[in-house]
Amino acid sequence: MSDPTRMTMASPADVDEAATACCAPGSGEPALNVENAVDLAARFKALADPNRLRIISIVSSNADSETCVCDLPEPLGLGQSTVSHHLKILVEAGLLNREKRGVWAYYSLVPGALGALAATLGSQG
Repeated sequence: MSDPTRMTMASPADVDEAATACCAPGSGEPALNVENAVDLAARFKALADPNRLRIISIVSSNADSETCVCDLPEPLGLGQSTVSHHLKILVEAGLLNREKRGVWAYYSLVPGALGALAATLGSQG
């Protein structure tokens, strides 16, 4: 019977095999390249603000699938210039489309943009 308190030394072959198994690349989804990681980080950063999340929610819940900039300051409790700043970030991140009509701008979700972010999260976990 062996003594459970007795320590045994691993052979060099066992150490090499363990190191190789530990450091072998995974066989799952490929890792993000730098360009894709930068793009995703910009999109997630744009969403990492409560007011911008609320803007996305307001725009996406509108029956017309678009919202006039004039309809956002009141429900958000923000000034027009602050709302415009947030909208600019969301447009630059590729999450919202902007269409100018006369003096007003109308915003709509970029088709598939949020689904693509959700899919990215699902494939990396």
